[in-house]
Amino acid sequence: MKPDYEGGSIVNLMASIETAFGGRARYPRLRDLAPDEIAGARNLCLLVIDGLGWRYLARTLGGGALRRHARAAITSTFPTTTATAITTFMTGLAPQQHGLTGWHMYFRELGTVLAVLPFRPRHGGPPIAVDGGVTPEALLGNPPFADRLDAEAFVVSPFAIVDSVFNVAHSGRAQRVGHGGVDEIFTAVRDIVRGARERSYVYAYYSEIDSLAHAHGIGSSEVHAELARVDAAFGRLLEEIAGTDTLVVATADHGFIDTRPETVVDLDDHPALAETLLVPLCGEPRVAYCYVKPGAQRAFEHYVETRLSHCASLAPSADLLAQGWFGPGAPHPRLADRIGDYALVMKDGYAIRDHVPGERRHLQIGVHGGTSEDEMLVPLVVARV
Repeated sequence: MKPDYEGGSIVNLMASIETAFGGRARYPRLRDLAPDEIAGARNLCLLVIDGLGWRYLARTLGGGALRRHARAAITSTFPTTTATAITTFMTGLAPQQHGLTGWHMYFRELGTVLAVLPFRPRHGGPPIAVDGGVTPEALLGNPPFADRLDAEAFVVSPFAIVDSVFNVAHSGRAQRVGHGGVDEIFTAVRDIVRGARERSYVYAYYSEIDSLAHAHGIGSSEVHAELARVDAAFGRLLEEIAGTDTLVVATADHGFIDTRPETVVDLDDHPALAETLLVPLCGEPRVAYCYVKPGAQRAFEHYVETRLSHCASLAPSADLLAQGWFGPGAPHPRLADRIGDYALVMKDGYAIRDHVPGERRHLQIGVHGGTSEDEMLVPLVVARV
């Protein structure tokens, strides 16, 4: 499933919000939430529940508050992953323009692979020292969404990341507020809305469903229980801010699928394939960017086509770019560098992984990044109070 950047994706949701707050969006507005509806409310709260796919919500919650206010299914970005989609929420840009293409990215200008959200080398160690001249602003160059809005802006994030270099760079002039869990995030939103002296925009991010799904699987009882807690807190929030003239929009960055040990391809078991690669796999377990050594393209293609065709589709990365998977318009000047020579787009429930020295080996049950409906479709929940 391809993202619907023409009016049915989170990119278009941000375009509707930007237009409603006096900005000049470069993308079509969201079909299911027009700027006029947003502009009609004094406040807007955008709640992003990391990992909450539309199909999971639909089959898990019947009469819950989130399900009652669900308006439509919209698409995420490509790839369907936090690093890419959260950057869209925090910049208003499609991946085509913001240039963040997955959790692990090869930065040719640095000659290294970074885990981009914690802003640290893949092999581990501390984040890159911002006082050394390599900052998210300098390396990524993305304008914060909040800086383009005619409103008082807030970013509500977990304490662990609220003051991270990535979050600071992409929050702009917004006031950052930390939270410690499901109760605290909704309390923070309530207090901001109730105390707002002027029109306000609140971006609130909740990560626990994503963390639990990686560890236990999206079909686990742990995730189900956490979603029930979030849903109950969401319902209480609507009651507690009733009368504030607030539009609450809840959505997600991506959904999930679960893997099994037999559907995880480990590059250690394919040394001939690993030998063709110039740098470690980048991107995501469901969409892996491959940087191939000069002269090894034929060997790389032959190996994938003869040994991995049952679990992976081989796509030249330039084709993905030309076909608009990352969005419309002129690309980020470094985008081609950041998607490798080829992408392995994993089929069905398959994932692929490799390891680098210094990296902790662990198995994720729940994964995302791919093109299935479970990963691509996210909910659009809208409530006016």
